[in-house]
Amino acid sequence: MDCYRLLEEDRFAENLAHEVIRAGTDFDGSEPSPMRMAEARITLGVVAARQGDLDQAVNYGKWALKGDRQSLPSLLMVSRELTAIINRDYATETAGREYLDHLTALTHTS
Repeated sequence: MDCYRLLEEDRFAENLAHEVIRAGTDFDGSEPSPMRMAEARITLGVVAARQGDLDQAVNYGKWALKGDRQSLPSLLMVSRELTAIINRDYATETAGREYLDHLTALTHTS
C-alpha cells in the first residue's frame, strides 16, 4: 500500500488501503492495529487529494490522526505526503488551511 502510494499508483494503493481497513476491523468494529489503520487512512487521503477531493482527503487525514493508541510523531511523518499535496494544491481553500493549521498545532504538542 505504502509503496504504491509513493509510486502514485493510486488505484492499487486505494484497493490495498481498503483491504487493510477491512481485514483490520474486528467484528465488533474495534481496530487492534490502530497505527496500520491510520496509515491506510492517510493513503486514502492522499488518493482523494490527488483526485481533487479535498473534503474526503481532509476527512481521512483527520480520522487518521485521532485515536487512543498512536504514535503521533510517526503519524505526522507518514502524513507528510498528504500535507505536501494539501499545501501545494489546496492551501488557499478553507478546509485545506484548517487541516494544515491542525497539523501545525499537533506538531507543537508532540
